[in-house]
Order: sequence, then structure tokens, then C-alpha cells
Amino acid sequence: MDASTSDFAFLPLGGTGEIGMNLNLYRFGGRWLAVDCGIGFGGAAHPEVEIMMPDPAFIAERRENLVGLVITHAHEDHIGAVAHLWPQLQCPVYATPFAATVLRRKLAEAGLLSKVPVHTVPAGGSFTLKPFRLQFIRMAHSVPESQALVIRTDAGTVLHTGDFKLDPNPMVGPQSDEAALRALGDEGVLAMICDSTNAMVEGHSGSEGDVRRNLAEVIGGLRGRVAVTCFASNVARVESVALAARAAGRSVAMVGRSLRNLDAAARTCGYLKGIAPFLSEDQANDIDDDNLLILITGSQGEDRSALSRVAMDTHPRIELGHGDTVVYSSRMIPGNERAIGVVQDSLVRRGVRVVTDEEAHVHVSGHPARDELRRLYELVRPRFSVPTHGEWRHLSAHAALAQELGVTPILLEDGDILGLTPGTPTVIDSAPVGKLVLDGNRLVPLAGGVLGARRRMLFNGIVIASIAVDASGKLLSPPKISAPGLLDDDDAMTTRVIAELTEAIDELPEALRAEDAPLLDAAKAALRRALGKRLQKRPLVDVHLLRV
Repeated sequence: MDASTSDFAFLPLGGTGEIGMNLNLYRFGGRWLAVDCGIGFGGAAHPEVEIMMPDPAFIAERRENLVGLVITHAHEDHIGAVAHLWPQLQCPVYATPFAATVLRRKLAEAGLLSKVPVHTVPAGGSFTLKPFRLQFIRMAHSVPESQALVIRTDAGTVLHTGDFKLDPNPMVGPQSDEAALRALGDEGVLAMICDSTNAMVEGHSGSEGDVRRNLAEVIGGLRGRVAVTCFASNVARVESVALAARAAGRSVAMVGRSLRNLDAAARTCGYLKGIAPFLSEDQANDIDDDNLLILITGSQGEDRSALSRVAMDTHPRIELGHGDTVVYSSRMIPGNERAIGVVQDSLVRRGVRVVTDEEAHVHVSGHPARDELRRLYELVRPRFSVPTHGEWRHLSAHAALAQELGVTPILLEDGDILGLTPGTPTVIDSAPVGKLVLDGNRLVPLAGGVLGARRRMLFNGIVIASIAVDASGKLLSPPKISAPGLLDDDDAMTTRVIAELTEAIDELPEALRAEDAPLLDAAKAALRRALGKRLQKRPLVDVHLLRV
């Protein structure tokens, strides 16, 4: 095998060993192909973070050899980072009509619409980004036009499944294209890079058709205002809720920007044709409570979401109270349990009934359970399996299942470079990986100084001392200390800390006190010692110096 066919490789920069932040790379013939570019959430592990994404530095350094970015579907964990990271990638983007419509709206908000070349590929279509020959295969999922990606090279063929399920009745869009999957298996597949989210769940994930019937039953039996929260990208679920509302004689108001964006994108692409336009937040208050259904964002307990603000009674237009009901037509993403619990607790305290999928069949996952994975392996028959899209326990369960089915599994984590040789694929190298955090309108490293300081402030607090000295460095008055959340202004401990800091400064040599930088360093060190001794903590400290 010559060098041009021996460098076929797969490299996950995000999404392998974690839920979310999917960013995958394929290399062949010295060229690179990126697949998906998504966000994740901080959750309980990173309470100082709301949105984060994989660091693309490795491929950004090689972007002259990056032939394109292919988006498999329009979920945030696969498309949500494009507008943030594209300036580092500078490559064309390829997506189906629905994903391209969603992406263009995001790019417009970021001021990048005229800069990013977005190419629309029909669902199930084929295209070539030399040296990669690519083909979409239609897959059912909880968002329209989810696609598996076939990657053909002279060294072999890989199936990148993206997110999928084998739903016999998906309600919006076709079933997964089992005929195309079987034909691909007949052709021969070297490796399958496959969704592992529900690899620990026996049986079948369930059908969207069943949820549609059950939502109609649940909503039809309720009185008062009814609010339903679901993933904003789930067009089939939005349609199901709207049809259930119609059957119950309720008008539907849509609350939350991400849902309004979904509605616009879906209607642009021909979805929701039989659904009347949704009411605005202002119009909702003109409808009697027993005749109103509110579709609302915030199923994951996001701080600034519409449902969180309603639960805390801070939403400017929408209110829920005694006798009303909130239906959670969604699953709980790992890491969001506490945030969701806080919102639900606040709702119940206000007299609102909360209905979840534990009480009624109002949600099914968009990811394959073990029976669906077994069926996929039966169709595709890959020689090797590479579990992705999951935490380590999901990947391990998927690997064990593949082994049972006679397919050799290969477990990776972000940064592993898997050589996809026709013999036995092996990890041949590693790439640096990291996470970036969206902090306002800038990206900062999760492991960098900015977030490190914020973590210290979050857990240990921050103390700021202000000192005024004369030209020789002699204190003109006792230092002032501000330590919100740690010390009170008139606390006895504060007095002792101030006294210790004063004494330490007074004892400094005159030559050191006469220079700003040495005086500041010495004052910070003294403040740290005093606080550590008194508080048994190491807060972030700073000293402001005024020399008169």
C-alpha cells in the first residue's frame, strides 16, 4: 500500500467520551474532512460555564488541507458551534436543506452569512470533496433530515451514522433508509462510527407515532393553562403538540427564541404545512386559560430560558399558577438534573402540576436502543465498530454489544488518531484537544486563566484590598478590604486580617515599599497568608495601590 492510501484516519476532537460538542475529522491523501461542529453545556461539572465547544486548534493549523465541513443534522450538539468556530476553519460547509436553513439563521445573527459558503445537498444525495466520495443516507431522528454519512476512499469505506433511530412511524420525514444501509453492507464497510447514546438501553427506543397519540390523550384531559416544553429542534414533536392542542380545542402560543427560529426554518423547508401559525407571547394573554396551550423553551432548566423565567415569575408576559400544567415532552440530558429539578420545584411551589415521561408516555428518545443497534449491524455488517457520541459507560456498552455480534470494537477518546487501514485499525497517534467556553461574545479556554480565576472565585471567593501610601510607601490609613461572600465589613475577622496586613506592610524594608511592583507583590502575599490562616481557604486576591 502506498503512502497515499495508508493515511486514512479518524480523529474525534469532541463527542467521544462525552455527550455533545461533536467535532470529527477524517484524513486521507493528506486532506482532511470535518463532520459536525457542535456545542455542549457546562452542567454540574462546570457550574461556571453555560456553553462550551471543542477547541479546533489542531485542524485550524491545517485548514489549508481542510476540504469541507459536513453537517449531519441540525441539533445544537452537531451544528451549534459552526458560527463560533468557522473563523478558525475557513472552509465550505455542506448540509441538507433544513440544516442549511437553520445554519444560515445562526450565521446571520453572528454577522457571517455573507462570508461562509454553505452548500445545500439533498437528503440522500451524493457529492465529492476530493479525495473523499460522500453519500448521505436518510435516517430517522428527532429532527428533520438527519443523515448518516458514507465516506468512500481508495483505502476503504466508513459509515458515520450521526444520530439516528429505526422508527417505524417517525411522523415527520421518512423512516431510516434500510435498503441503502443494506446495499452499503453488500458493498463492504471497513468501519462504522456509530451513535452510542442509548447503548445501555435494552429493547427499542419507541416511536414518535406513539408519543403523538399519548400527547393527545394527556392534553385532552387537562384544564387551565397547559405548557409543553420539548427540544426546540424536534419538528415532529412540535407538530404532535399542535395537533393535540387542536383536538383539545386549544390555540397554541410559541414562547422562546429557539422555538420561533425552528418554526421559521421548518416552514421555509415545507414542514408544519397543516399547522396554523402560532400565536405570539402577547396574543397568548387574549386566550382563555382552558383554550390555551403554550409551547415553551427550557426543558433542560437553562437559567435564561422562557420556562425558567416563568417558574421564577420573572417572565414579562407569560404566567403559570394554581391549576395549570407543564408537560415535559423531553428527556433529561445527563448533567442537567439539578437545574431541571430547581425549575420543576419552583413550578410545583406555584401550584403548577408537572407531568414528565415517568408519569405518561410523552417522550421517546431520538437515539437507538440495543435492538436498533443490532438491526443496524445486521444491515451494514462492518468489519470494525468505533463507538462515539456518548460517555465512557455508553461507549463500553456499545463495544460489548458489537463484540457479541461478531464485530471487532475499537474504543477511542477525544484526541486519539485511529489509522483506518484495511488490516486492523489501530490508534497511531494523538492530537491535542481542549474545550472553549463562550464567555459573552468571546471564546476562552476552559483550562485557561480566565476560567481558572472564575472557578477559584466561585468556590473560594475573591478578596480585594485597597491601600494608600505616601511616596516612601508608608500607609496613610489602614487598608480597606472587600470580600463579598467571605467577610463582613465590621466582622472581627476582617479587623484581624486588616491588622495583620497593616503590620506586614509596615515591616517591609523602605527600599521595597518605595517601588510599586514589589510592594504590591508583598501585600498580596501577606493578604493570602492572613486569609489562609483565618478562613482555611485560598481565595483569589488582588491589591489596589494608590500612591499619594
